[in-house]
Amino acid sequence: MFDIQEELKKLPDKPGVYIMKDENGEIIYVGKAVVLKNRVRQYFQSLSNQTPKVRAMVAHIKEFEYIVTDTELEALILECNLIKKHRPKFNILLKDDKNYPYIKVTMNEDFPRILMTRRVEKDGAKYFGPYTSAYAVRETIDLVKKLFPVKTCSKVLPRDIGKGRPCLNYHIYQCLGPCQGNVSKEEYRFMMQDVCNFLGGRQEDIIKKLEKDMKEAADNLEFERAARIRDKINSLKHIAEKQKIISTAMEDQDVIAFAKSETDSCIQVFFIRGGKLIGREHFILEGTSDVSDSELMTAFVKQFYSSAAYVPGQIILQEDIDEMEIIEKWLSGKRGTKTYIKVPRRGEKQKLVEMVSKNALIELNQFKERIKKEAALAKEGMEKLKELLNLDRLPRRIEAYDISNTGSTEIVGSMVVFENGSPKKSDYRRFKIKSINVQNDYQSMQEVIFRRLKRAQKEMTEKDEGGGKDVGEKGAGFGTLPDVLLVDGGTGHVNAVRSVLEELDFNIPVYGMVKDDNHRTRGLVTGEREFDLSKDIVLLRFVTAIQDEAHRFALEYNRKLRAKRYSGSVLDNIEGVGPKRKKELIRHFGSVKAIKEAEPGEIAKVKGISRDLAQKIYDYFRQQE
Repeated sequence: MFDIQEELKKLPDKPGVYIMKDENGEIIYVGKAVVLKNRVRQYFQSLSNQTPKVRAMVAHIKEFEYIVTDTELEALILECNLIKKHRPKFNILLKDDKNYPYIKVTMNEDFPRILMTRRVEKDGAKYFGPYTSAYAVRETIDLVKKLFPVKTCSKVLPRDIGKGRPCLNYHIYQCLGPCQGNVSKEEYRFMMQDVCNFLGGRQEDIIKKLEKDMKEAADNLEFERAARIRDKINSLKHIAEKQKIISTAMEDQDVIAFAKSETDSCIQVFFIRGGKLIGREHFILEGTSDVSDSELMTAFVKQFYSSAAYVPGQIILQEDIDEMEIIEKWLSGKRGTKTYIKVPRRGEKQKLVEMVSKNALIELNQFKERIKKEAALAKEGMEKLKELLNLDRLPRRIEAYDISNTGSTEIVGSMVVFENGSPKKSDYRRFKIKSINVQNDYQSMQEVIFRRLKRAQKEMTEKDEGGGKDVGEKGAGFGTLPDVLLVDGGTGHVNAVRSVLEELDFNIPVYGMVKDDNHRTRGLVTGEREFDLSKDIVLLRFVTAIQDEAHRFALEYNRKLRAKRYSGSVLDNIEGVGPKRKKELIRHFGSVKAIKEAEPGEIAKVKGISRDLAQKIYDYFRQQE
């Protein structure tokens, strides 16, 4: 047994990270300490001055471990990495954590390209962003290509100069034709600098330059060229008017502020680049009522920038954060140059923070309204389902199942759970079908239900004997039986599942979710009748949401297995067989074994496979033998 009091005496006088665990060995909290001995002991002293959240956490701590580091900065970085990896339930966690897309201009190349990326590297290229969606990036890149005659082909320059004819873009003046040697490296890079100025929000400089070029073209009687430049100037002026200048400092800044309710918080981030707002993002943090403003902001900054691809020169915050100096040092290291954290009390920056905070409050109110509406609809959906199916009690736990396959391969099943009308993703399960290797939805569904209920029997038996887990504990999901069982399919699926229920002696109502000719949810069926849902829009939406979620979860697993199968195989060793041809071969034959046994003529029937390549594939496998 782990003796907490004894282990507290062994804590070192050094910086590091401490890791709290519950009785199952699950990590429930990760923290950083300047002095481990002092920080960890605080949790086990008087709890009267601690927040309710800390008191609840300490009640679950059965053991702890720690990792000593040389510096506080190393401890901070390690803490961020461990929180991201383990996502402990007592840490403040960002559910929306993601990598934002950026626009990359490869100014480190002789003939720069423009592309989308989610990684910012110190490679000499120029990066612009972050953007809040890939769509916004693609839209901006398309706009750049309309405004500037940049290269869009995949030719590698200067290696491919003079190889092949110029594309259509060159003939319609949307490309300068560097692939033909029509423009020098210096001229092309000069144009790409204009692209960078545009992406950086400096349209005014470009407009002045273009107005000069337009006048020169008109003076030289090049009226067609002058008209093209005029149209470009008008487009740039329109874009400049739409972009809102919200900081006269003309710097790269992230402005972070929040709003709190009785239970939740919303943190809003404004991305300002060159003084202009290019995007914003909000994060809802649930269950943060007893978290102090400083703790909330500190946790957010550490988690948000631990995965951020870009750190601006200034981060403007609504509240002071703990360990500001060490966090500033960490962010400066990530950026490569100095990053300043500011908490303004007056002036332009303070007004900016107020504006961001107001936006956070709007988002938080919308979130609260959405939660209320979803809860009301979920309750109404359960009540209507109970009434329609004449159930004995409200169906508080609904389990839905679906089967997905790729022909006779990647046959998988999904189990999704709706508790009190809402998805409970922690109880979702997925199954790889083991009993058959041919497409048979009925038998696949029977295997899934059989495995799920056998596990339930096992867990209930263990609980009766005193060795099982209570409902709600990790690993106890199968021990909680559903009030209603829904399967994607008709009467045949229902009857197949009923036979399993009878065999295992379970009395659970089961219904099939059937679709119409347009593949939209139509009704619920038993072996005897069909319940039409078209007359009740609330109930139809409720059941449709459950059916769509079961289908999505099954399809997601199927795609994952398919991608895994395509990702690596002996086919990669055959010259001429790339990802697309490999995919077509696997899709046609079903397995590498079948390809190996096929004759050249049969292989040549596959889309994209020539007779010569088919013979090469055939010979490769013969040589391996």
